[in-house]
Amino acid sequence: MKTKRLTQLSLLTAAALIIFVVELRFPDILPIPGVKAGLANIITVYAVYRFSAGETSLMLTSRVLLGAFFASNLSALIYSASGAALCLTGMLFLRKVIPVRYIWLCSVIGGILHNTGQVAAAVAVTGTMAVIAYYPILVVSGGIAGLFTGICASLIINRKDIKKEQ
Repeated sequence: MKTKRLTQLSLLTAAALIIFVVELRFPDILPIPGVKAGLANIITVYAVYRFSAGETSLMLTSRVLLGAFFASNLSALIYSASGAALCLTGMLFLRKVIPVRYIWLCSVIGGILHNTGQVAAAVAVTGTMAVIAYYPILVVSGGIAGLFTGICASLIINRKDIKKEQ
């Protein structure tokens, strides 16, 4: 990996980590476990469309690990990692069939996949299927959060494209 590319990925990882840590300081949107805005995913969605699969995976893995460390919540790492892995896998596939102008759609599906991965991890950790009762709420909240992060990522990509033309 070239130095310029590594620097870009490092800056994006740092930006996503800062957004993640700041978001932790806000009260929860709803009093339901797992429902958050996921603002750091704006950076992830942007990276899915602007970097290779390996580069994006490296960036997201770094953010998830460092986020768990900075949040002092290593027990939540399994939920975050499982959601991130399923979401990233899905979005990397979707970027091949969804053009960048519909990045918001990829992000909506990614948000739903993220929550699907988290529910699967919760079932595995708790050993009970009862947590699936949260799934419909998490699908809706993941879709809404994905729409917002996708629109934000779209604005960033469009801004970057405008700057390239100048």
